Amino acid sequence: MVDRPTTVHSSDHGTGPSPSGLSLVVIGCDGSWTGPGGAGSGYVVTSGTTRVLMDAGPGTFANLQRHVDPASIDAVTLSHRHPDHWTDLYSIATHARFALGGRSVPVYAPAGVAERAHLEMSPVVAFHEVTHGDSVRIGSLTCTFHRTDHPVETLAVRIDGGGRALGYSADTGPEWSLAELGTGLDLVLSEATYTCDHEGTSHHMSGRQAGDQARKAGARRLVVTHRWPTVSASALEAEAALAFGSPVEVAAIGKEYVL
Repeated sequence: MVDRPTTVHSSDHGTGPSPSGLSLVVIGCDGSWTGPGGAGSGYVVTSGTTRVLMDAGPGTFANLQRHVDPASIDAVTLSHRHPDHWTDLYSIATHARFALGGRSVPVYAPAGVAERAHLEMSPVVAFHEVTHGDSVRIGSLTCTFHRTDHPVETLAVRIDGGGRALGYSADTGPEWSLAELGTGLDLVLSEATYTCDHEGTSHHMSGRQAGDQARKAGARRLVVTHRWPTVSASALEAEAALAFGSPVEVAAIGKEYVL
């Protein structure tokens, strides 16, 4: 069953997240397919005692357990129905069934994701359909969704919490602007699938385009992600930094960013 957005109230799971601010941990960042030892898109966002998992690509559930107890995840947001962004939802559902005693996990996703996953009738996955312009409150976090430039409905998300703001582009081509996420972004996590040599070959952005977009959006920090495993991380970082006008980081599994 897919419902419209509702409020999810967080509880203190006793796992010791920081009492203020906002943090991001990368648990998967490969674009389109996974490289050796890699994982698809997945990020843990924490503010106070609230934790949200943004995307759940292949390999992310195993990496999640290196950093937090899966029971501490208050909700999952899925950007779109391409499999590299959601297939570990099966692991999340199985864990909820057997390890959490059947406790339901709220999942916020665009139309069609529940059906694509064949989990729309799952008793342990509570789908809430979101679309462009929707905003939901999950514990101490506010998530606002924006449609991007991608062949299927794909939602970028702005997350506000602890006096900080994080923007996640999800998958997008350059026809959508990161500025749509609003002002005051302390960190932008932007897809940069390939270098400028590949621009125009698919609905994704290069490092140059991501850097340019983040600069125009006034982002304070830029982390590029969703890199194809065959693309040089150093080349991607260099062209993104040149366009952004400041140092840029390339996402890697296990990296944490405190805002």
